[in-house]
Amino acid sequence: MNGDWFLRGRDGRLSVYVPSDADVRCRAERGPGGPWDPARVVGGDQRLHPVLAVGRGADGYAHLVSWRPTVPGESGLVHSTHYRAHLAALDWVPLGHPDRTGDRTGTPAVAVDAQGRAHVFVRNRGGGVSMLGQKEKGGWGPWRDLAGQDVHTALTAVTGESGRVELYASAPGALLHWRQEEPGKQPVLEDVTEAPVRPGTLRALATSPERTSLFFTDESGDLCLWRPGTGPVTLLAAAGPGPVTAVRTELDGHDCTLLAQVAADGRVAFAAYPTEDESAGAWWTPSGPRLPDGTRVSLAQDEEGRVVAATLAPAGELLLTRRKDEPGLALEAWRAV
Repeated sequence: MNGDWFLRGRDGRLSVYVPSDADVRCRAERGPGGPWDPARVVGGDQRLHPVLAVGRGADGYAHLVSWRPTVPGESGLVHSTHYRAHLAALDWVPLGHPDRTGDRTGTPAVAVDAQGRAHVFVRNRGGGVSMLGQKEKGGWGPWRDLAGQDVHTALTAVTGESGRVELYASAPGALLHWRQEEPGKQPVLEDVTEAPVRPGTLRALATSPERTSLFFTDESGDLCLWRPGTGPVTLLAAAGPGPVTAVRTELDGHDCTLLAQVAADGRVAFAAYPTEDESAGAWWTPSGPRLPDGTRVSLAQDEEGRVVAATLAPAGELLLTRRKDEPGLALEAWRAV
């Protein structure tokens, strides 16, 4: 999965999106803070590959992107919009292939601009990045080649506070950053910096009106941060091998960035620091039970603004914890959903 698969919808209810062997399923609260409904298939009966990218617009709508098999040995991308957790998602709409035909070229990424238009990114056969964007009045524009060379298959897309879409990618020894100069325009490759990045560990977050920040793990196992226009900095040793998840939240009256990662021992580790003040320092605090290998963690905020963490095991077990209504980052006991 790529993106925030654990989301709060426009109706205030939390939901999770999970790819299975042939489809995508959604589980959601029956009401804000209430019990959860069983998982159900979204997007119709289209057969899919087990891959999913999720993006959330400012309107609270979830945009889902996956690969589907077409003819033997070939695949195409598809998109669906989910407006409410209790409503059926729109049927999957074919997006085609960045190289017109061929098999899967990488894990897609999706971000939604301030006007609610989805932007889909994926590595192309030539090793660069291609993009497809929704039109303002419906439909999709053409596939566009955004350049790049030897990029790794996993990208990360983010919408800045400006409402413009940005994209990050890694390549051997380097990080790349694309940004829209104006709403609706094609993102432009603006910055490339040297970094010994570990593939598959990118996670981007909007951290101020002017900037987004990229978290990644380097080859030595340190969790690092990069804001284009500056050099990468080391935050702390990564708790585990996978990517972090991140959210901005208010802690004791301060704008803070909260990180979560499944640690090497299988527990979830949390770290927080004042947003864009990495010099303040951060350290990991473990929480919850030891989880199966391959478990993922994601962060969201409920309708009251409290941070909620979710873990999803490969077998489908979903665990949740919520921040207590007290100072600091005290969490409720983890519970199975």
